[in-house]
Amino acid sequence: MFQKNKRIALLHYWTSRYLLTLFIGLAIISLISAAWIRHTTFENRLEMMAFLADETVYRLTDTSEPNGIPGFIGDRERFTMREIDPILYVVDTAGNILTSNRPVPPDRVKNIASLLDGKEGIAKITDEQASIQYVVKRKIESNHKLMGWVLVMEKSDNLTRVNQAYGQLALLIGALAVLGWIAIYFLSKRLAYPIKQVAKAAKQVQEGNYAIDLPQDSKEEEVYELVTSFENMAHKLEQLEKTRTELLAGVTHELKTPVTSISGLLQAVRDGVVTGQDAKEFIDMAMVETMKMKTMVGDLLAFNQFAVDAIPVKLEVVNVNQLLRDAVMQWKGMQEEERVDVQLHLLEQAVMVQADIVRVQQIMTNLFTNAKQAMDNGTITITVMDQGATLAIVVKDTGDGIPLEDQAFIFERFYRGENKKYTIRGLGLGLPLSKMMAQSIGGDLRLIESDISGTCFEFVLQKATTL
Repeated sequence: MFQKNKRIALLHYWTSRYLLTLFIGLAIISLISAAWIRHTTFENRLEMMAFLADETVYRLTDTSEPNGIPGFIGDRERFTMREIDPILYVVDTAGNILTSNRPVPPDRVKNIASLLDGKEGIAKITDEQASIQYVVKRKIESNHKLMGWVLVMEKSDNLTRVNQAYGQLALLIGALAVLGWIAIYFLSKRLAYPIKQVAKAAKQVQEGNYAIDLPQDSKEEEVYELVTSFENMAHKLEQLEKTRTELLAGVTHELKTPVTSISGLLQAVRDGVVTGQDAKEFIDMAMVETMKMKTMVGDLLAFNQFAVDAIPVKLEVVNVNQLLRDAVMQWKGMQEEERVDVQLHLLEQAVMVQADIVRVQQIMTNLFTNAKQAMDNGTITITVMDQGATLAIVVKDTGDGIPLEDQAFIFERFYRGENKKYTIRGLGLGLPLSKMMAQSIGGDLRLIESDISGTCFEFVLQKATTL
């Protein structure tokens, strides 16, 4: 029993189907060619018989050879044609055979007379043996007077017999089939090889080995794109897997650190190691660590909820200038020390935007906090630009910038650059969460540029539609 979904090799699959298509096409061409050869041969031989009849009439009526009839007709070799040997009769008006290019059987005389119907042309007849013959009839006239007839007869089988042509056709079709099979095999092998290599590499990646090496010399554009795209994907997966492992360790460490601190501080208070004012300070420190851990867990929950669209967004029509003033004021109020100067460049006229006030404040707070962490003392510049249907809020700082190798991953969840990984505690969810919130209100957040002179982000908001 054949398996319905049995898998076969790509080379075998393509080769077998291409060959089947080739053979079907060649078979159709062979049938059409054979029919055409048969028909063309039949027509050509009838034309030869007609030419023979016309030449015979011409020779019989040529007055320059008064005694040429017997010798002319008796010269049988003159009328022997390639592949056929028709019978030629010269008869009088009554149908009596005057001469022929071969002996005439006695029973043929009556049959010859029955062919004379007064019309020239080609006739199809059937003899007593049920064999089909074709007859070419031409009049013999002298001074517009009918003197007799020239009849050229041949069997239908002889007129259509083309054994040699069929053999040549079969040889040609066979050669085309062999050449087609060779071409199909090597072309299929050439196409199947890189795909087979990609499939092998996919299994290698599935097993966790990302060190793949695929051929890059394919001339076919689609195959080259497949190979290069897969190789780039494998390299990115390797990077993401490495990042995931590091981030998992980082997240575990970040969550474990405040728990350890809280446990140690509270245990010191409980065991009486510290008392009085020191105990109160230890409890305050434990509360700070608790708030840090609560913030990180909150970030995890918020990110997961946004990822599955579980947090509803409340869109309101608000003045963008006032929205940014409130966001800056709120962030400044949370800072214990003022070592960062914030410069706000608003629009000259009030422009209304459609946004969720809470989400916008969260996004701006995260951008401000990241900017502050990137510099000891510096300036954050917020500029609002009208872009037609949207507004762009550009946030630029004078910090150290984001390393080039980290810029492609800053919106990846849990990603933390080397400059933050061991200096600033966090889960690496600030920018990914901010981008998701921006997109949830119809806007976007993207990195414009970052170098040693600072970093520039663009936060896009939709203008409010007016009815």
